[in-house]
Amino acid sequence: MRRPLLAVAAAVAAAAALPGAAFAHAALKHVSPGFQSRLESAPREVTLRFDQSVSLIPHSLEVFAVDGRRVSASPRYGADRRTVRVALSGLVPGGYTVRWRLLSSDGHVGSGVYTFGFRHAAPPPTSAYGASGPTWSDDAARWAYFVSFALLLGGLGVRLLLLREPLPDRLSKRFHLLTGVGAVAAIDVGILAFVLRAEDALQLPFVDLLYGDLSPFATKTRFGVAFVAMTLGFALVTALLALAWIFELPALLWPAFLVALGFSSGLSLSGHSAVEPNSTWLSQLVDFLHLAAASLWAGGLLALALAVWPLAPELRRRAFLGFSRLATGLVAVLVLAGVYLTIQRLPAVHDLWASGYGRLLLVKLAVVTVALGWGAAHHFLVRPRLARGDAPGTLRRSLLGESSVALAVLLAAALLVNSAPPPRPDAGGSQAVARA
Repeated sequence: MRRPLLAVAAAVAAAAALPGAAFAHAALKHVSPGFQSRLESAPREVTLRFDQSVSLIPHSLEVFAVDGRRVSASPRYGADRRTVRVALSGLVPGGYTVRWRLLSSDGHVGSGVYTFGFRHAAPPPTSAYGASGPTWSDDAARWAYFVSFALLLGGLGVRLLLLREPLPDRLSKRFHLLTGVGAVAAIDVGILAFVLRAEDALQLPFVDLLYGDLSPFATKTRFGVAFVAMTLGFALVTALLALAWIFELPALLWPAFLVALGFSSGLSLSGHSAVEPNSTWLSQLVDFLHLAAASLWAGGLLALALAVWPLAPELRRRAFLGFSRLATGLVAVLVLAGVYLTIQRLPAVHDLWASGYGRLLLVKLAVVTVALGWGAAHHFLVRPRLARGDAPGTLRRSLLGESSVALAVLLAAALLVNSAPPPRPDAGGSQAVARA
C-alpha cells in the first residue's frame, strides 16, 4: 500500500519541477527606480523593461502618491517595444506606488505593483496605494495557519513528550494522519495567505494572479520572505513525516518537530511584533513563545480527543495525566506572554475599550478565560479521579469542548494579528508599515 503512495508523491514532485516555459507571458526584467528604493532627488520618469515585446492598453503604467494623486503622464515605448516609460511631475517627498498593466505577445495581460520613496522610506508593496489591507479572507487564512500548526505541533508534542514507547498500529497511523494533515495544510494555507495578500495589493481578481508579478511581495516584504522560508521549511517537515511513516523510523519525528517549531516563528518575525516602532528581539521571541504554547495546548487537546481516547483506552490515563502537567506549563507561558504583549501594544489602559484592537483583545481575553476555566476543571476535578483509576464517561466530549474553545482562542488571535494596534504618541503614522 505504501509504494503506490510513494509513486504518487514522486509524480507530484516531478510535476512541480517541470519548467515554467509553458507560461510564456512577458516577465519584468528591470525597473527604474528600483523596487522599494529611496531616492534623494526626484526621478523624472519610471522605466520598465520586459523580456519580450508588450503592448500598451488603458492604464498601462501609472504612478500615484500616497494621497492618490497621479503624478505620471501617458506611457510610451522606449528604444523598442520591450521597454515602457512614463514621465513624472509634481513629486514631493513621500512614498509612491507604481502600477502597471500590459498585454503580452501571448495575449495575456500581465500586472504588477511596486513602491519607491523620494526622500522618504518606500512603503511595502502590501501598503501600496489602492491596497485595501487585510480582509476577512486574510483572517480566515491566518486562523487556518494557526489550526495547521496546532495539528502538527500538538500531535507531535503528545507523541514525543507523553507517549514515547511504540504505539498500537492504529494509534500510530492516526498520529501520522493528524500531523501529516497539519504539515500539508501549513504549506497550502501559507500559499493561500501569500496569494491573498498579493491579490489585495495588485487589486486583481484571483484568477488573474497567474499573470501577475509577485516578486516584490516575495522578496521585498517581511511576510513574503517569511512565506518563502516557511513553505520550504514545512516541505522539509512533510518529507520527514513521510519518511518516518513509510520506513517506520519514529526517530525522524524529533527533527520534524524541531524544524516545525522553528519555522513556525516566521509568523512572529513578520507580524506586528517585528514591525512596530517599539519592536525588539524580545517582543518577537515572546510572540513566538505565545504562538508555540497556544499551538501545543490546542493541538494536544485535539490529539487526545481524536487519537488517544477512541483508539487506545489503555493509554488514556497516562496520556491525560501527562498532558495535564504539560498544559500547566503551556498555559503559564501563554498567560505571561500575553500580558507582556498587551502592555507593549496598548499605549494606555483606555485603549482596551477605545480602540478596535483593544476591543478584539477583550473578546480574546473572554474566550481565554473560558478555556482556562475549562482546563482548571479538568486539572482539579478530573485529574484526581483518573489518578485513582476512575475515568468519567463524558471526558472525551469534554476534551472536544475544550479543544473547540482553544480553536476559538486561535481565531481571536488571527483577528488580532491582522488588526493594527493603536499608535503610540511618539510613533506618528508609522503604524502604516505594520501590514508588511
